[in-house]
Amino acid sequence: MPEIANISAYRFAPLTELKPLRERLASICKSAGLKGTILLSTEGINLFVAGERAAVEQLVAEIRLVPGLEDLAPKYSESDEQPFSRMLVRIKKEIIAFGVEGIVPGVKTSPKISPRKLKQWLDEGREIMLLDTRNDYEVKLGTFAGAVDLGIGNFRDFPDAVQKKIPPAVKEKTVVMFCTGGIRCEKAGPFMEREGFTEVHQLDGGILKYFEECGGAHYQGECFVFDQRVGVDPALRETDSAQCFVCQSPLTASEQSDPRYVAGQSCPYCFRSAEERMEESMALHERAIRALAKPLPGSVPYDNRRPFLVPPAFDGHSLVDTLCGIFPHRSRETWAELCEMGRLARENGEPVGGSHRVRRGERYALIQPGIVEPDINPEIRILHEDEAIIVVDKPAPLPAHPSGRFHKNTLQFFLAAAYAPQRPRPAHRLDANTSGVMVWTRSRHFAKKIQPQFSGGSVEKIYVARIHGCPEEEEFSCHVRISQAPGKLGTRAVADDGLEARTRFRVIQRASDGTSVIEAIPLTGRTNQIRIHLWHLGMPICGDPAYLPEQKLGEAMTLLPTEPAMCLHATKVSLFHPISGEFLAFTSPLPDWAH
Repeated sequence: MPEIANISAYRFAPLTELKPLRERLASICKSAGLKGTILLSTEGINLFVAGERAAVEQLVAEIRLVPGLEDLAPKYSESDEQPFSRMLVRIKKEIIAFGVEGIVPGVKTSPKISPRKLKQWLDEGREIMLLDTRNDYEVKLGTFAGAVDLGIGNFRDFPDAVQKKIPPAVKEKTVVMFCTGGIRCEKAGPFMEREGFTEVHQLDGGILKYFEECGGAHYQGECFVFDQRVGVDPALRETDSAQCFVCQSPLTASEQSDPRYVAGQSCPYCFRSAEERMEESMALHERAIRALAKPLPGSVPYDNRRPFLVPPAFDGHSLVDTLCGIFPHRSRETWAELCEMGRLARENGEPVGGSHRVRRGERYALIQPGIVEPDINPEIRILHEDEAIIVVDKPAPLPAHPSGRFHKNTLQFFLAAAYAPQRPRPAHRLDANTSGVMVWTRSRHFAKKIQPQFSGGSVEKIYVARIHGCPEEEEFSCHVRISQAPGKLGTRAVADDGLEARTRFRVIQRASDGTSVIEAIPLTGRTNQIRIHLWHLGMPICGDPAYLPEQKLGEAMTLLPTEPAMCLHATKVSLFHPISGEFLAFTSPLPDWAH
């Protein structure tokens, strides 16, 4: 197999008629079997192309026919294999992106210094500043001894780095800048002169021409090249270096033997442990939540759609009769009036009258216009996440899911937005006024694996509460049953025919103000269970707006962020992970009121 000829070349010259030129060059490359990249711009041409020598020469001859490109002088090297995977001919604004107006290398550029002259200066120990204009990952593979590296990740960062990292005193010194083939210095030089540097030179032909004429004298390492060879040595031979697919960092042979290097996945420079990846992902999702909370999504008026499905029993009934049957808490007159106002609609938004005959399985919605939800506390923190679960430190007040006056100002809304397109599902309940650990699943599959742990009692949950009163015993419990049907404002009551409910309590601290801090462990999972049991025992939770002292019920269920907090906090949840089977414990720091 013949050797592959590799050429790199550029020329700054005013070019016109770019589209016909692109088509002509693309046709030549295709018919000659060449691969690589050619960039065309009104400021000139930049190319990296490889193929059989005769085909490459044919392309160069064609380019030299273009006015302004007659003296194009490519740099040649050979390789055993084709270093490019495809051929691209593109029109760009710049042939090397710099982003600084007024820099026109085709009109004016800095004086060039030949490779042999630079070597002579370095041999003599002449006092100069060698400035590497390349990106940080290129410099990593090799550079001139003593060269200044600005640590840039992109050539567009060069102007800012010069202004910030090179002290003004250096402006009077002799500066010799260099890059791979010289093209970047064509723009960097005039910029440096504009910034006040008095003697700026650019290495003619860059590192590759220096290698060709002077070998590796005063140079340490390899030269990064932008093709599949990755690196070439001072003899312009391909080296054993590779490049990380993820972070683009060049890798030496020894770095490729590092266990953190997995081709196409990671290298020693971008490798992240599972814990690090989780921390980064959690931080990303927390930032998304904070951005969503400014302003609170429910604070901007919106039309809320409350959908419902027609049950089989109402097939063929009027819409008003159906509404009265499904939602008996509203009068027939109210439903008829809402239908008259156009507030009932099909799935497609089309309003439906009260006399309309519905069919089983059809979906309709009640439209509530101009909704503005009460404020909540959006300071949500992610304690843990993996491919199966998300563990949240829920603030209060914050409803976990849509209900009543809340639809957007809910934990579910925040998580759905932050983790889209996934829609996390709650594995258990936590009251709007209760803070602390709450577990969510990332799919229905994992929900089916986790929720039985909660319903079956294998999950360990520990709460801390501050209560009115001082219990006589250090440890006590409550086993009274709790009604299944909601009462006033959704509260539950103690009922002999209710659901079984069991909670254990332990005193942590008795305070001089007549309150106590206690630990609560629910052995069952009924709505408001801990709150109701303590209320029944005559020791209601401090700040509870619903279950008040003296067996009274309040006039509100959800507090505002400006009101004193309800002193109930889920401090620990322990469960079996749905994938690993490991029994894991997740904890939340105690709030100030618990100390």
